[in-house]
Amino acid sequence: MKRLCPVFFCIAVMFCLSSCKTYTIPVDSFKEQFRGLEPTKEVTTRGPAGDEVKYMTYPITTIKCVDKNGAAHELSVSPSLEIRFTYDNNRRVIFYFDLIRINDTLLTGGRSRFISSIKKTISMNSIKKIEIQDGEKKFRYVN
Repeated sequence: MKRLCPVFFCIAVMFCLSSCKTYTIPVDSFKEQFRGLEPTKEVTTRGPAGDEVKYMTYPITTIKCVDKNGAAHELSVSPSLEIRFTYDNNRRVIFYFDLIRINDTLLTGGRSRFISSIKKTISMNSIKKIEIQDGEKKFRYVN
């Protein structure tokens, strides 16, 4: 047991050091960054198994956000960006950033890259908090 303690400690430290940094996007800023945009950019994503998928996304290359200290940042859009919405009674949903669609007062997002039918729609007016992070998954744009 005494030999396992240092191993578990090292694993815990490595996990903490490699964890993804989460940023916040103010709801008004999110709406402003998407105002007037349509998903007109065709992208091809390559997954970890080498599979390629083409789809349309918004022509955004960076997203403005803030860290926990309030400092402004711009994240480069990539297929591994995950966005978490907190809405109605602290319910949460996570989407891939480049799989979201905004239609008037509704936001629909893809929750899986492997099963495209797994989607969810929420009201834009119900969103209380938006968090974003690079999930560091092995998805890459190839075009």
